[in-house]
Amino acid sequence: MRMNQTERLLRSREFEVNHSCLRATQIETMIGDFDRICTDLEQQIEAEETRAKISDPKHFAYPTYAKAAQERRTKIKRSSDALRNELDRLRMKANETRHGPDAP
Repeated sequence: MRMNQTERLLRSREFEVNHSCLRATQIETMIGDFDRICTDLEQQIEAEETRAKISDPKHFAYPTYAKAAQERRTKIKRSSDALRNELDRLRMKANETRHGPDAP
């Protein structure tokens, strides 16, 4: 039995939507992981600052570990923001695929 053009187009759209949903789920999981890591790093930074009794990153004796943890947290937040943008893009694309490019 041969598929006509419309059936192929529908299957293709369905595949794209399913693929986008899977990718969106993966990205949401990564964002959650990154958020937990950032929370963990924040707690570690606070603990290190409390231990050293220095909370000013510009202070000459500011703990090296706290500074490194802040840099890592900044990079992870940047990655998380990029993933959020990718997730928004995927959702818009999936919406267009489902409803056509002129859908609200």
